[in-house]
Amino acid sequence: MDLVPALQEPLKKVLGPATAKVMAEHLGLHTVGDLLHHYPRRYEERGQLTHLADLPMDEHVTVVAQVADARLHTFASSKAPRGKGQRLEVTITDGSGHLQLVFFGNGVHKPHKELLPGTRAMFAGKVSVFNRRLQLAHPAYELLRGDTEGEETVESWAGALIPLYPATAKLESWKLAKAIQTVLPSAQEAVDPLPDSLREGRGLVSLPEALIKIHRPHTKADIEDARARLKWDEAFVLQVALARRRHAETQLPAVPRKPGRDGLLTAFDDRLPFTLTDGQQKVSREIFDDLATDHPMHRLLQGEVGSGKTLVALRAMLAVVDSGGQAVMLAPTEVLAQQHHRSVVEMMGELAEGGMLGGAEHATKVVLLTGSMGAAARRHALLDLATGEAGIVIGTHALIEDKVQFHDLGLVVVDEQHRFGVEQRDALRGKGKQPPHLLVMTATPIPRTVAMTVFGDLETSVLDQLPAGRSPIASHVVPAADKPHFLARAWERVREEVSGGHQAYVVCPRIGDEDDDPKKKAAQRASPEDDAEKRPPLAVLDVAGQLAEGPLQGLKVEVLHGRMQPDDKDAVMRRFAAGETDVLVATTVIEVGVNVPNATAMVIMDADRFGVSQLHQLRGRVGRGSAPGLCLLVSEMPEASAARQRLNAVASTRDGFELSRIDLEQRREGDVLGQAQSGARTSLRVLAVIEDEEIIAEARQEAAAVVAADPELTGLPGLRTALEALLDEEREQYLEKG
Repeated sequence: MDLVPALQEPLKKVLGPATAKVMAEHLGLHTVGDLLHHYPRRYEERGQLTHLADLPMDEHVTVVAQVADARLHTFASSKAPRGKGQRLEVTITDGSGHLQLVFFGNGVHKPHKELLPGTRAMFAGKVSVFNRRLQLAHPAYELLRGDTEGEETVESWAGALIPLYPATAKLESWKLAKAIQTVLPSAQEAVDPLPDSLREGRGLVSLPEALIKIHRPHTKADIEDARARLKWDEAFVLQVALARRRHAETQLPAVPRKPGRDGLLTAFDDRLPFTLTDGQQKVSREIFDDLATDHPMHRLLQGEVGSGKTLVALRAMLAVVDSGGQAVMLAPTEVLAQQHHRSVVEMMGELAEGGMLGGAEHATKVVLLTGSMGAAARRHALLDLATGEAGIVIGTHALIEDKVQFHDLGLVVVDEQHRFGVEQRDALRGKGKQPPHLLVMTATPIPRTVAMTVFGDLETSVLDQLPAGRSPIASHVVPAADKPHFLARAWERVREEVSGGHQAYVVCPRIGDEDDDPKKKAAQRASPEDDAEKRPPLAVLDVAGQLAEGPLQGLKVEVLHGRMQPDDKDAVMRRFAAGETDVLVATTVIEVGVNVPNATAMVIMDADRFGVSQLHQLRGRVGRGSAPGLCLLVSEMPEASAARQRLNAVASTRDGFELSRIDLEQRREGDVLGQAQSGARTSLRVLAVIEDEEIIAEARQEAAAVVAADPELTGLPGLRTALEALLDEEREQYLEKG
């Protein structure tokens, strides 16, 4: 982050080309600064041993343990037919469990001499299973001696506390430790990004001191001091980047868009068959206030599934049309664009028939534009956009093409932003005479801290109230392997819903027309969890056939998935919406935006293959009418597995924000941020988004104050350097939700 000449030194020069190559290829470390910011994952005390009982399968681990037993066996093999083959089996222990190490062939001589019972060492290797026991085959090891000869080695691992680094097969933790030892003196030259007043006010150690303490702590307090300081660095530099972005946006000009007194918006509100919830009114006010200013709105609208986000967004679009501008809604898929177009036209009625016979006085035209439209329809739509005839345009990223010209683009609404690339958002914004206002909608509830880090350049509005008349959804886990009769009962429940005049969805993780990955058909493993894991996920095309001929025989079953032709997809959705189809077997294409109030039941097959937030999204497709909804989560995973606990959590709460917290705690931070960062490597190394909520909130306040006082950061050269490094590393994609 804080790249200054000493820290910009390439590792090739300092450590030699061979080590530098491995660090670059496997750990993404190129400079002295990168290596100093490669922090230990945890620490071992020399007098204390690791938990061998908790070792993860198939991962490279470093353990500190004591040799309990070592035995040399001879055996006959093709290479050594006279029983001259040698195998050394060493058992190590840490008090919590035992682990077997194996060495073969010529590799047995050195460990046979060195790994005597009672010897303590660090061992590194990949955890595998042999004869149902965990083992490390040919692990690398480094002895921990208490004598003076070994004192230097132990000292170089920070005295009493041994740092264990995120390592790879090619580079064990202690080799990293030695490399860091070599570059550690350069830490003194690290330029501090935090303003002195902030650092002193919060009692934080300096950056050089933090880097030395995190790599060579003498006490646990050293580690705490270092981590507290480095967390602040990460939170603060990121929040300054976001604050500068927000500041820059306020400097852009935009056309204020205020709705007319008795125009289109008033006419629309008058024809609504219900009153808006308090939440919808509050969020609408926030949006209208933003639209009335002379710099572009940047707002994130997050709402629970079914909380009426589309209605709130439509009212914002109508306000812009009222003021003489155009509004565009960008959807991630054609199915969703068509769905939005249909529901907007239905909600608006004759107000969507501008320029047509029977259109109302204040009406405008609502145009759909997607990539698969015929040439004539497309030409017509493009003309309506260019002349301003169409006040509201709904489409996919086809809207971003060069040919598409707007008469006066005033508002861009982006649905499910995490499915859009950075360039797409900016290209669309570039189509206005001045930057248009921007409203981003997401149905994925985002914990407050993630909103502050990932979407920190947007103001946030939350719709957490469900409209009156929405029915409760009962959710249950169906353990198909333990209790097959539960699955049979699930299909009976679907038949009962259909005989009651309702409809059902069956969701599968896979389409089924692709070649199965041969790797997935590979070796059988021992545990029931592996059995459920190793078969390919259930597929729409297979399941639909089995249901139509088996438990759902006689019902009208159709399929829907992403590889169908757009017209076919639309026809299937129309038939389902019209009630002509009883059961729709689909992939997650129905996850967002599909609205069929008569659908009351959903069965999710292999539910453990979906994320928590995704299951919550899918479940939101039922119970949209007056009849109660039912969601059945089918899984073959064993009861004690983490996957089943995740499903139990989904079944036990309807609170999307609570589920998003669970989701974030169960996945690595980098996955969550990574999704929002178009896959850029997460720059958060010690900051934990959920646990460090307080630091993030305080850093946001401090950053806003710093940027307001000095937007160019002229008085803070260290902060500027850190910022340039962050923005260079992430190419600003970190701050753009890719």
